[in-house]
Amino acid sequence: MELDFTKMHGTGNDFIIMDFYSKTFPDGLDFHNTAKKICARHFGIGADGLILILPSDKYDFKMRIFNANGSEAQMCGNGIRCLAKYAYENKLTHKDVFSIETLAGIIIPELIFEEQKTGVIKGVRVDMGKPHLTKKNIPMIGNPDRQVINEIISLGNGQYFRITCVSMGNPHCVIFTEDVDSCKVSEVGPIIENHHLFPEKTNVEFVQPLNKHEIKLRVWERGVGETMACGTGASAAVVAGVLNKRINNKTEVHLKGGNLEIEWVGETEGHVFMTGPAISVFSGIVSI
Repeated sequence: MELDFTKMHGTGNDFIIMDFYSKTFPDGLDFHNTAKKICARHFGIGADGLILILPSDKYDFKMRIFNANGSEAQMCGNGIRCLAKYAYENKLTHKDVFSIETLAGIIIPELIFEEQKTGVIKGVRVDMGKPHLTKKNIPMIGNPDRQVINEIISLGNGQYFRITCVSMGNPHCVIFTEDVDSCKVSEVGPIIENHHLFPEKTNVEFVQPLNKHEIKLRVWERGVGETMACGTGASAAVVAGVLNKRINNKTEVHLKGGNLEIEWVGETEGHVFMTGPAISVFSGIVSI
């Protein structure tokens, strides 16, 4: 079977986009295994994830996203910006604000243009929804209505970290550090990802506040490993930074792959908005 695809990235977080909105969905194809095959860096196209664009019964589009290890994710901030740009540039929609159904709920992206006359997209602003802070919503083991803000976690090997946990539709465990470049992300990340406190595993953010409106961030993504960027991770990091009084509610996040602007409007009860780029790399046909 041959399938069309487009390779895209958002601040270095890269994805294989497949359009089944305007094309027939291939019944019987196992996309868990397909994702593992085509996301492989050396034997496939290479990507952090596979994104499917699908029709929705109630909204403009439906997104499914599979991590490079074949697991299905609830949502992806960088990925949804790529989907939004792809949908507009490939004439799946003429709207500049539209709704996307995800496993984490309905996400609303807004296209930002260089000039309205030319239709050149310079970025995408995404309403990421409200952060969830209780253990039952993250999810975590323990008192379901309790929040985890600056609490100690033991890794069982003599290491301890202070963590703040946030759900942006997917789970995040945020750790603040004085020097993010020296953090052993590939060593600590997978231990926390698979910690017994997180029944659905977790993403792990290592955050260095630079000042009140800038942070430097490295992310260990659940099911992927360390990535160049993570939109939900950047959102969770800013929420955690505000909760710990480290940063302001509007903050520039510096990631390995580029910068994102995150704003937590109204805080506590408000939505998180993410603004950043989406870039098309190349298109082709892959044999499955």
